Amino acid sequence: MKRTLLFSFLSAIAVSAFAQDHMTPEMLWRLKRVGGGTLTPDKSRILFSSSVTDVQTEKRSTKYYSVTTAGADKKEWNMPEGKTIIQRDKKAWYATDDKSLYSSIDGGKTWTKICDGLEEADNVRVSPNGKYVAFSKEILITPILGSDIYADLPKTTARVYTDLNDRHWDTWEDGKFSHVFIMPIKGGNATDIMKDEPYDAPQKPFGGEEDMVWAPDSKGIVYVCKKKFGKAYATSTNTDIYYYNIAKQTTTDLTEGMMGYDTQPVFSPDGTRLAWTSMARDGFEADKVDVCIMDINKPDIKMNVTDSWDGTVEGITWSNSGNKIYFNAPWHGTAPLFAVNVGEDINPRLKPEVKQITNGDFDINGIVGQVGDNMIVSRCDMNHASELFSVNLSNGKMKAVTHENDEAYKSIKLSKTTMRMVLTTDKKDMGVWVIYPPDFDSTKKYPTLLYCQGGPQSALSQFYSFRWNFQLMAAQGYIVVAPNRRGMPGWGLKWNEDISKDWGGQPMRDYLSAIDAVSKEPYVDENRLGCVGASYGGYSVYMLAGMHNNRFKTFIAHDGLFDLKSWYGTTEELWFANYDIGGPYWANPQPKSYQDFNPSNFVDKWNTPIFIIQGGIDYRVPIEQGHEAFQAARLKGIKSKFLYLPNENHWVLHPQNAIVWQREFFKWLDETLK
Repeated sequence: MKRTLLFSFLSAIAVSAFAQDHMTPEMLWRLKRVGGGTLTPDKSRILFSSSVTDVQTEKRSTKYYSVTTAGADKKEWNMPEGKTIIQRDKKAWYATDDKSLYSSIDGGKTWTKICDGLEEADNVRVSPNGKYVAFSKEILITPILGSDIYADLPKTTARVYTDLNDRHWDTWEDGKFSHVFIMPIKGGNATDIMKDEPYDAPQKPFGGEEDMVWAPDSKGIVYVCKKKFGKAYATSTNTDIYYYNIAKQTTTDLTEGMMGYDTQPVFSPDGTRLAWTSMARDGFEADKVDVCIMDINKPDIKMNVTDSWDGTVEGITWSNSGNKIYFNAPWHGTAPLFAVNVGEDINPRLKPEVKQITNGDFDINGIVGQVGDNMIVSRCDMNHASELFSVNLSNGKMKAVTHENDEAYKSIKLSKTTMRMVLTTDKKDMGVWVIYPPDFDSTKKYPTLLYCQGGPQSALSQFYSFRWNFQLMAAQGYIVVAPNRRGMPGWGLKWNEDISKDWGGQPMRDYLSAIDAVSKEPYVDENRLGCVGASYGGYSVYMLAGMHNNRFKTFIAHDGLFDLKSWYGTTEELWFANYDIGGPYWANPQPKSYQDFNPSNFVDKWNTPIFIIQGGIDYRVPIEQGHEAFQAARLKGIKSKFLYLPNENHWVLHPQNAIVWQREFFKWLDETLK
């Protein structure tokens, strides 16, 4: 009975939400999410997914469609029952179920089983010649669970750790590691190419099939791995790209001596060269990301093709000709498509020019592939979720090729987003996004939110979030001020790096410069200012709560760092803390972050209502951070609220939790600002 009533209630909300013309949390969660994007072998059509979330069941249903590369003739793709399509090549489509591999040579109409032995396999990839299958699989290397150590105690829940990296992101280490296997399709045993190494490939927690790529000649596979364990793993970012030769059964480190992150290996169309993204410094996870290339047969000679460019790269792909590399990257508050001419030879002395292809207030957040003179990409902006677009590579003009949410957006009034430049306290120009409510009236006064971005070195661009959604905030009647403060990529490398070891210094002054400048506008109600943010943005909220001089009437912090000393003792990726706050609290001399930039040191100045949100399985910013802040606020007698999400990590991934998050977010603002 209760289940039926809940379903009816949520359904009624969804129906009424779509009858409105301003975005609501329920409407946001009804939007379709466009995923993937795969070109057919002849590059005449694009296969993509379109998913819808059922809030009542918290399950996502996905349909697959194909359209022409011009966006016409949309057809539903009938997925094989019980199977997942993993790949296509010039001859066949491939799919898997929970133990077998299938192929189809008639466009998915019929499927033939070609291989068994894929139980518990992930990231299954077929070699270009169709003779081998590669996959990843978890295997026990280092017994940690009590039941693995003591076979006679199968019900024990004990875990025994002797080194760090005992937990990562949202998971406790269990002694199992993801290894890459290669197996002949026509019979034969699978070979663990990583043997008994206590290392992961793909990288945890976010690596996938992009971390293991077949060589075009099918003679080997390249994979990404950080071959470090325990304390060494927790304090280093030094991943490398390895090549495994099937015939010789040997492994070569292709990026040996390159000390930072080396990821995203992509072979050139002719298979002779390898491109990848690379950071130079070990331990600095927000270092500049460059594009490097090498001749696969001469790996000692490498070329950094973006070395002279004052930006940092995201995704990469080769041109069809093999003489260019296209990439997306943050740039001045957006994320355009770029190209760099790499020629045909590997010459480290050359400094190729980077050319910007697209312009506009939007983000290119994924690259599908080149079709003639066009590139198929994924694009979003602060008013629109991701759709696939075609980019004319000669002039940058774009045309939508998918239209999954067009009907929904017809009934939603959009927000105006404007980039304005603000002068900082050290006389620098800072880009600040200002998002206005639908039906904005400059003769009225609006409550205004200062949005503090996380990272701390993540781009504040035209992204579309299903949690920190600027369109949703503005639709509730708020102006949103989103500064590209110190630490944001896309404004030059120095701007990006200046935040390290200065978390509570100039970046805080940048925030205040932004809100002070926008507050001078006659339509901003200076008596109704709020400050919100998550992660480093939550840290920023805690810092500003102790130094805002009564500017703000309310604060909201989600998974923010409250006490740097206790945070250093409980977070997992210690390379981040070592680089960005200067090292451990017991160092002599002690890094100034623990005194000058530690929010808990300034609680005596807190005097403003604060809403604190915390995930229960967030091991990046563990639970004591949020609870310490809430306890401090309550003991000081400050109006406060604590939203605890026991099954959420650093994000909010469960739909009903997400809607609770948004309802409580706006309920708090209604109580404290309106």
